[in-house]
Amino acid sequence: MPRSRVFFTSYLVPPMKIYCDPLAAFVEIPEKPRRIVSLASGLTECIVQMGFPHLIAGVSVWCPNFTPELEAPIVGDYLSVDEEKLSAVQPDLLLITTGVQRGLARKLHKAGLPIYVLPLQNSLHGIFENIMILGALLDALPAARALIARWQETFATFRMQAPHPRPRVYAEIWFGRHVRMTGGLTFIHDLIEAAGGENLFGEVRKGYLELDLAEVERRQPDIFLVYSEPELPVQAADLARERGWNIPTIQADISPPHNIIHDGPSMMKTLAWLHTQIRHLIAGK
Repeated sequence: MPRSRVFFTSYLVPPMKIYCDPLAAFVEIPEKPRRIVSLASGLTECIVQMGFPHLIAGVSVWCPNFTPELEAPIVGDYLSVDEEKLSAVQPDLLLITTGVQRGLARKLHKAGLPIYVLPLQNSLHGIFENIMILGALLDALPAARALIARWQETFATFRMQAPHPRPRVYAEIWFGRHVRMTGGLTFIHDLIEAAGGENLFGEVRKGYLELDLAEVERRQPDIFLVYSEPELPVQAADLARERGWNIPTIQADISPPHNIIHDGPSMMKTLAWLHTQIRHLIAGK
């Protein structure tokens, strides 16, 4: 991205100079950002839920799924931006994450944009840490703490309703054609446990695992939970039938509240949905 194509509003006061660990560099952002571009839907939803939708000047193509009330223009997707559209909104803070977005983050930083990179989360605790960082960037720590408190209370309420014994839930995640099993180092594990299930691979010290159907069968799951994306929809009931599994299924997808891989506040609604699904399946046995 040529530096000449980038334009953002001048600072009214001297900017903050803070260290961004994922970039291994200091970045300069305003004391109080007023034109935020967020390329991560979870962060966008957090800003809205904290009470600052008016600060969002641009979003990614995925953000409207979780913040349909926003009228901010789409300036890119998860892996790229439209330079003209990004320049037009004049951002004074651009938010992005690590993982597969790391390359785009480095490119935007090199181009001179006021960017801050937040780490991908391994657990619900990581999500809360990012909310605190977001609150600090926006000079809105009380709002960040309030959102975290509401989130924690919601999870605690559902955990208290967990059945005994918990059903063993096998979660299979389809990222397009790439399929993974869910280990213990992911917030999907936290979601399943709070909803009343026991993650089948919860003791494994990884986030996502290579598919191993023999091991799944050996562990004898009670419920089969499948997430897939619109580009390659995969039906849990069909997979179970093809594999000869006589276990009840739960179908998750990209739409709220069925999106178990989304890390924004609507996770609280996803928790309620998943809890209801698990309770109904248990009652139907």
